[in-house]
Amino acid sequence: MSWVYLVLAGLTEIGWPIGLKLAQTGYSKLLGIGMAVAFMVVSGYFLYLAQRTIPMGTAYAVWTGIGAVGTFLVGVAFYGDPSSLVRYVGVMMILGGVVTLKLAS
Repeated sequence: MSWVYLVLAGLTEIGWPIGLKLAQTGYSKLLGIGMAVAFMVVSGYFLYLAQRTIPMGTAYAVWTGIGAVGTFLVGVAFYGDPSSLVRYVGVMMILGGVVTLKLAS
């Protein structure tokens, strides 16, 4: 169950940069910041639950990896962030690290 919590932590980690972006792009600033804070709290709580049985370093690396890859993909898909083959290779390297940490656990 800890790995489920960790994946949920990583997925909700994607929500807070989106909230901050919404606060900067003409959306309600207060609503965007509120969304960011709410996702931070939820993500942190799931990370807390995951760390009960997953080593801290592994949990943190996987959490940030999922958040980084997910935020990159959302940025490219919805916010016009730049994409290139090199950037996608970098994202694949992050994913490879996350998978390696899972397999090593």
